[in-house]
Amino acid sequence: MIITEVLSVGTELLMGQIANTDAQYISKRLPDAGAGVYYHTVVGDNDRRLAGCLRAALARADIVITTGGLGPTQDDLTKQTIAREFGLALEEDDESRRRIDAFFAARGKQATVNNYRQALIPRGAEVLANDHGTAPGCMIRGTGEYDGKTVIMLPGPPGELRPMFEKYVMPLYRELAGRAIVSRFVRICGKGESEVETILMDLIDGQTDPTFATYAKDGLVTVRVTASGNTEAEATEKADNGTRAICRLLGDNVYSLTDEEPEQTLIRLLKARGLTVAAAESLTGGMISQKLTSVPGASAVVCAGCVTYTDEAKQKLLGVKPDTLARFTAVSAETCREMAEGMRALSGADIAVAVTGYAGPRVSDEPVGLVYIGAAYVGNVLVKECRFTGSRERIRALTAVNAIDLTRRILLNNADFNA
Repeated sequence: MIITEVLSVGTELLMGQIANTDAQYISKRLPDAGAGVYYHTVVGDNDRRLAGCLRAALARADIVITTGGLGPTQDDLTKQTIAREFGLALEEDDESRRRIDAFFAARGKQATVNNYRQALIPRGAEVLANDHGTAPGCMIRGTGEYDGKTVIMLPGPPGELRPMFEKYVMPLYRELAGRAIVSRFVRICGKGESEVETILMDLIDGQTDPTFATYAKDGLVTVRVTASGNTEAEATEKADNGTRAICRLLGDNVYSLTDEEPEQTLIRLLKARGLTVAAAESLTGGMISQKLTSVPGASAVVCAGCVTYTDEAKQKLLGVKPDTLARFTAVSAETCREMAEGMRALSGADIAVAVTGYAGPRVSDEPVGLVYIGAAYVGNVLVKECRFTGSRERIRALTAVNAIDLTRRILLNNADFNA
């Protein structure tokens, strides 16, 4: 196994001004090339501390990938510090300078003197061309004290780092691995991470090739299935066999095998069946509609969304009966049922989903986390009671995810909707 450390450079990361999405991206992608990140380090824009972190990383990792610090300003110190540590002079790379000039010329501007600092490359380093910005990356293969070590320097902006990483770094790792690596992502909704792990325990305990790794976020669980082989076909067969084993155990809790979000799956299913959807939301305040309409092409299947936060709005817009609200309250299966029916009648959609509940904070004796999710379709209404825990935002997020997933399950399991 190739031991990799990601060394992220930038005071703004330490201060929490921006999230370290570069390290997250690299860690997520490397398993597809048969490698994994063993360490994450973040250091500010200080050459002494950066040099210390670099030496520590080189002592324990085969490859150190740095992110950030390749810009034109005085606090961009990554190349200078690493070159000094390796005893290499900085020299201007003609092609990098030409690219900088072309970048500014295409925008009707002239490069300033400090922009050309980005064309300085440690002597003997491999230049990684930047097709989306002015800061080239570079790669140093160590000798002497650092024989067998490699440092890869990538720019910080994600729009520049990611294409450079895919173009240069992923092929390098695949070459070093010497075997084909294939990963599948099994996405699950309706069961927690511990429950999924328990169901898959025999698979996980006996894992050799493929391997199984679970992780959870916002009511969803992902199982990454990774297999290796002498050929891509061999690795693919192993990964697919592992994926099928998971699907047999988890059934329709599996909503995707392509690492997509629930809303992407639902939109795809609606399009395939020529159906439409609408959403009536109380506690989520439009989150369901936002998720659905974030998917490209959603306009073909999403009819309407309606936020009915007050009792008055539920009555006026969705036709919820005053007697229902008086007898059962706004957070009840009965109210949710009438919200879904009213939304379907209002929008003309084939299926309408509705949610109502207590997201918190607690007021009086309200049972925070009690949520009702309902769906109205072809003469039927299904209402599901849920008990979520956590913060207000977590309860809202879990409600939106589970509402979308309930709609998916209805599409799959109702005979009127089967393709």
